[in-house]
Amino acid sequence: MEPEMEVSVPPYFLCPISLQIMKDPVTVPTGITYDRESIEKWVYTNKNTTCPVTKQALNINQDTDYFLTPNHTLRRFIQSWCTLNSSYGIERFPTPKPPASKIQIKKLIDEAAKHPGQTRIRCLKRLRSIASGSTANKRCLESAGVVEFLGRVVLEEGAGSGEALGILSLLRVSEERLKGLILEEREGKLVDALVRVMQGSSDEVRDHAIVFMKLIMQAAEPAQVGKLKLVLGHFAEVVQVLRDQVSPKAARAALKVLALACPWGRNRVRAVEAGAVPVLLDLLISATPTEDRRSGEMAMTVLDQLCGSAEGRAALLEHGAGLAIVARKILRVSHYATDRGVRILSLVSRFSASPAVLREMMDVGAVTKLCMVLQTECEAKTKEKAGEIMKLHGRAWRNSPCAADVLASLP
Repeated sequence: MEPEMEVSVPPYFLCPISLQIMKDPVTVPTGITYDRESIEKWVYTNKNTTCPVTKQALNINQDTDYFLTPNHTLRRFIQSWCTLNSSYGIERFPTPKPPASKIQIKKLIDEAAKHPGQTRIRCLKRLRSIASGSTANKRCLESAGVVEFLGRVVLEEGAGSGEALGILSLLRVSEERLKGLILEEREGKLVDALVRVMQGSSDEVRDHAIVFMKLIMQAAEPAQVGKLKLVLGHFAEVVQVLRDQVSPKAARAALKVLALACPWGRNRVRAVEAGAVPVLLDLLISATPTEDRRSGEMAMTVLDQLCGSAEGRAALLEHGAGLAIVARKILRVSHYATDRGVRILSLVSRFSASPAVLREMMDVGAVTKLCMVLQTECEAKTKEKAGEIMKLHGRAWRNSPCAADVLASLP
């Protein structure tokens, strides 16, 4: 709502933080009034504990939002002013809904827990509406135990699993609560449930499920990830999310799940068996350097991990354009992607370097790219790795136009 130039806005209608007309004025204990959205962002998103104007401590209770007192009188004045100036294009904003209370939320949780089926779904829809209301509502939901309840709903895989994941996607669940879910879930049952919910569900539910799986794995300690007992079916569903191009957000989450799971050798083999290598290569073919650099880097990271296994290297070489795709990404996406590309070529050249593979590396331009890495401003470790590859197979590539000069310059 931007006022016209002819309208003079009373300064006390403006939020001291955003300098915009307040829609939901609230007063903090220091006596200063702010717009609710702005002060919540100041406190909860930016992690400040003092009043922006007076710099005094706000004495915030982490489980409540009682330090924000609605200023109904000022809100009515602002709404009346908007109405009086409607001819200037000023729109009167509706009266904001009051923040949710713990009592209200706990009542909905209890009702949903006692009555599975349509009653549960109605309660979950109401909780989702509350979660979409404000930052204060999200915090109130989390402190009322809704995260733990939603985790149990997903584990049951009954009515409302998709709705529960939708609510979790709206909440900024703390790492502490995510770790609590991991400790409660026992032997990867939550991951099992997420995978089963994803099967045959809408793209929206699959999006929410894979994102939540990523959050769970990010919050877990490395040793806990190793104990999740991920099986072929888990990897197959994650890879299917990439294959189906559910959404850019889901693709990034799926890549992160694979990256977190594949430091363990058994997981690498299962990911390869699930068809991850050709899907990653197809993703790299379709992505442009400027479209989504982070996704390209993640795909190269996972491909590098998978090539740490004999099965992964075999899958890369079986793909009609595997080596060509990797070579193409070197010096095109980022320094990080270049390093990963050189690492992949190093793994292939050390452990799978048959005469046919070495010829293919020269034919598809991989050798040329290695020479360019040595002659351009790349990371020192990346250059060192490229030099090792050239020295290892320089004799096989001596007919390459650029190899002779580069090999002569190597120490």
